[in-house]
Amino acid sequence: MSISNKAQETTERLEKFMDKHVYPNNDTYHKQIEDFGDNRWQVVPIIEDLKKEAKKEDLWNLFLPDSNLGHGLTNAEYAPMCEIMGKAIWSAEVFNCSAPDTGNMEVLVRYGTDEQKEKYLNPLLEGKTRSAFAMTEPDVASSDATNITSEIKKDGNQYVLNGTKWWTSGAMDPRCAFYIFMGKTDPDNTDKHKQQSMILVDKDTPGIRIKRHLPVFGFDDAPHGHAEIEFKDVKVPPENMLLGEGRGFEIAQGRLGPGRIHHCMRTIGLAEAALEAMCKRLMVRKAFGKELVRHSVWQERIADARINIEMTRLLTLKAAKMMDDVGNKVAKNEIAMIKVAAPIMALKIIDDAIQAYGGAGVTTDPRLAQAYAGMRTLRLADGPDEVHRLTIARNELKKYL
Repeated sequence: MSISNKAQETTERLEKFMDKHVYPNNDTYHKQIEDFGDNRWQVVPIIEDLKKEAKKEDLWNLFLPDSNLGHGLTNAEYAPMCEIMGKAIWSAEVFNCSAPDTGNMEVLVRYGTDEQKEKYLNPLLEGKTRSAFAMTEPDVASSDATNITSEIKKDGNQYVLNGTKWWTSGAMDPRCAFYIFMGKTDPDNTDKHKQQSMILVDKDTPGIRIKRHLPVFGFDDAPHGHAEIEFKDVKVPPENMLLGEGRGFEIAQGRLGPGRIHHCMRTIGLAEAALEAMCKRLMVRKAFGKELVRHSVWQERIADARINIEMTRLLTLKAAKMMDDVGNKVAKNEIAMIKVAAPIMALKIIDDAIQAYGGAGVTTDPRLAQAYAGMRTLRLADGPDEVHRLTIARNELKKYL
């Protein structure tokens, strides 16, 4: 697969930046969060420092393939850069390439009005604000988006929002300025995919209450965080509606395709980091008279890890290339495949790395436990495995109908 000279040059500069600025500051990042104490929802100083450096080196807003607001990279060109960022799980924000902001930016670029872009998109692109995506609900199986029960009701010259959302990632960040809220404007529509709408909501609008933050296997994911949020009689102006009433499901599908590519390639980067940590550990620890790496069981695990990383990378790059060439709709099968394959692959490698570290592996010292928690959560985020497998199976069975 060929990539442009510009993409190759940008990738090389990104790798150099990671080597010079990100990896050496990995411990600094985690130490600064620890130093926050109980008030963990704060801006991390090292992130802000490195954002300035990334802007200076023109490594800012690397995505947005169909917009002149980014670097003009295709999905297939940007995907390897996500893998590089994935080797340090906090680094995507340094380049203004972290979720859920990237997905929300794409929504605003594709579907936003000029006024919406001016108010919400531009500050995001400049790195001045963060955002969140409020779709999942605690009382229904939100893997089926037609189940959502939150209301968006027209009341005169405004919309009134009611409902409870959770797993609203990024909502705990003090810089979070707005939510993209999904709710039903027409619950009685016979076309269940036209019942939903999406609307922009300022975080400080009266009636919004963060009920609690949601830990992931005990990790709070500060300062990003995940929240359960109550929206009670929240009044929003009509100009905040995205694309129009009844277009929410359509927007959701357009938003999630590129995001899954980003997640999966970052996952591959994380798997590479876990494999590296495992190999280095095995080479220095001895048991039963020889280094662990000389025991055949570990050599088999290392080999399997390399095989599975390479297979998953190729499948993900194929999906990215198809998105560029034939569009998200045609590539939906491949997108579903990578969303299933990547987290499962990474979980196995991280699990083996934890085993290599022994008791240390389940502490916070090598940071494998948090990586495992994040990857296990990814099997639920952006659609659970079961939904994607259903898509794959149905498309396969169509061949015989």
